[in-house]
Amino acid sequence: MKKAILIYASKHHGNTYKLAKAISEKYEIAMIDATKESIVDLQEYEVIGFASGIDFGKFYEEIENFAEANLPIKKEVFFLYTCAMERKGFTNSIREIALKKDAIILGEYGCKGYNTYGPWKVIGGMNKKHPTEVEVKSAVEFFDKIYGLEFVEVF
Repeated sequence: MKKAILIYASKHHGNTYKLAKAISEKYEIAMIDATKESIVDLQEYEVIGFASGIDFGKFYEEIENFAEANLPIKKEVFFLYTCAMERKGFTNSIREIALKKDAIILGEYGCKGYNTYGPWKVIGGMNKKHPTEVEVKSAVEFFDKIYGLEFVEVF
C-alpha cells in the first residue's frame, strides 16, 4: 500500500476535520494541521491529500501556503473540502499549485459543512447537520476509490 498523508485546515466547526479523521482512521495515515505546522518534509509520502474548508471560494490560505512550500515534485495528490454552498471551482487555486509541481491529481471530494460565517451567525447558521454520516462515509469511499486509481470527482 502507498504511504499517504493528509494535510488539513479545519477552522470553524471541525467539518473538514471529520472527513480527514475518518479517512485517517480507516487507513492509519498521518495527518498534519496546516494551521499549526508550516514546514514539513513530505518526500517519503506517495499520496498527499489537502483538506480544507472553503474561504471566499478557495482553500484556506494556510493550506495553499503549505502546498506551495512543501509539496514535492511529481507526487499523487487529492483534495477534500467542506463548503457552505455547492459550486464548482473551489479547488482551482490549490490545483494550480499542485500542477506547478507536476503533481498527479487523483481527484476531489466536497460536501456541505455547518456554516456560521458572517450573516449566517445571526440566524444560527446553515447546513447545521453537515457533514452528515453519509457524507463522511462518502469521503472515505472516495479515498477507497482513488487510493491507487485514476481521477475521480465527487460532489
